[in-house]
Amino acid sequence: MGFWDAVRQLRLLSWLREERQSRKIILFIVFVALLLDNMLLTVVVPIIPSYLYTMDESLVPAARNITAAAASSSTTGPPGSFQSIVSLYDNTVRVTGGNTTAARSSSSSDRDLPLLPVGPTPVALAPQGDDCPNSSKKLLNENVKVGLLFASKATVQLITNPFIGPLTNRIGYQLPIFVGFCIMFLSTIMFAFSSSYVLLFLARSMQGVGSSCSSVAGMGMLASVYTDDEERGHAIGIALGGLALGVLVGPPFGSVLYEFVGKTAPFLILAFLALFDGALQLFILQPTKVEPETQKGTSLVNLMKDPYILIAAGAICFGNMAIAMMEPTLPIWMMETMCSRKWQLGVAFLPASISYLIGTYIFGTLANKIGRWLCAMIGMFVVGISVICVPFATNIYGLILPNFGVGFAIGMVDSSMMPIMGYLVDLRHVSVYGSVYAIADVAFCMGFALGPSIGGSIAENIGFPWLMTIIGIVDILFAPLCIFLRNPPGQEEKIAILMDSNCSMKTRSYSTQECHNQGDDMECDDDYD
Repeated sequence: MGFWDAVRQLRLLSWLREERQSRKIILFIVFVALLLDNMLLTVVVPIIPSYLYTMDESLVPAARNITAAAASSSTTGPPGSFQSIVSLYDNTVRVTGGNTTAARSSSSSDRDLPLLPVGPTPVALAPQGDDCPNSSKKLLNENVKVGLLFASKATVQLITNPFIGPLTNRIGYQLPIFVGFCIMFLSTIMFAFSSSYVLLFLARSMQGVGSSCSSVAGMGMLASVYTDDEERGHAIGIALGGLALGVLVGPPFGSVLYEFVGKTAPFLILAFLALFDGALQLFILQPTKVEPETQKGTSLVNLMKDPYILIAAGAICFGNMAIAMMEPTLPIWMMETMCSRKWQLGVAFLPASISYLIGTYIFGTLANKIGRWLCAMIGMFVVGISVICVPFATNIYGLILPNFGVGFAIGMVDSSMMPIMGYLVDLRHVSVYGSVYAIADVAFCMGFALGPSIGGSIAENIGFPWLMTIIGIVDILFAPLCIFLRNPPGQEEKIAILMDSNCSMKTRSYSTQECHNQGDDMECDDDYD
């Protein structure tokens, strides 16, 4: 068996070497990178609010017990005796027989009193009878802390993107995407073993740097190898499917493992999967090689002055800001109004994740046929209406339909606007894609930076329903701007290339291909299979 395993392994390695330059392999690598990045992004959504609330609550019983211990020391028996044992398995206090009449006279129901996770000196709390938290005020105060922690990743990514985009133009896409994997792996390990707010904040911020490298380099790599506009839209739709799958799996994966196994388990599993992605990148992409672009791209500043690129970026930003505001605030609102259990906090996002996956898959190809501007505009309207309906839910089942609408509509927007960013560069600028996808990622990050930080404060001050109403109205008002993307003007020479019937390339393939003039004819060669 060892011999045949070696033969099969050699066949796999030789196949990988042969397919190293295949566009499908590159698409698969980008798909996996986005999948793991967004699993780590969303796996913390159900974990962090409950975990931080638990840490804060653990300080109260410990402080209360300092006084209680001194007052009861004269009645609880000689030094060294104890009346209760803390179960580290389920964080409950179990009352022992003791040597006092009070301990023996307690009812059997009081011997297993529920306890919020506590520090070294626990105190049994009165049973609540349900999963409602003890203090709604303390729960509302968690909005700001959770919002800032969630926003830290997107804020750091927002700062890093303007540097990563031009860097990929100079050194290529292979090295930045591999560096992104390394940073994401370290961030995942930090999440697994961090037990304080500061360390969790640092881990989330580190993930922002890794995400910037992975997403900008990954999207730029796809745009450079898929030069036909229709094929590019389909490929980016598949890659966004990896993003959608990560968003889909992350919350339920995190909530179930957090409740039944512990906080460390989901992050260690993600770290193991990240090692597989890193090995694949190391073998296929060979990140030690520097491969700069053959032509100098348009500067980041000039691209940001393009109004059509700004409209596309705005649609990405405000569309994703809706779900970004929901991530830190919806679990807290559910804990306050529905008394939801831990696993329900993540499962509530499942309809949005499934519908996002469906939306990106369908409209990755369909948007090119019916008009990407139209898909984006309809998507923005649906996002706005759906988030306004979210606060009307009275239980977890009432969240299914509005969350499904939010996810499906954001999938429409992302799968339409990501390809159109590359199309606008081909039409109006030089066909080098690192900087324009840095802008797209900046827009994405602005939504996920401003959303949680602002959303947490708004939810604390005027309530979750008003928060959803505000972002819903913003999305509805922005939607009509997508009409301007219906027929954007381009440079005259590029329009001439598009309309040249003698060019053997397809009508939407651009200057990333090598074209050789021979008299009046133009022959174009594609470097990829």
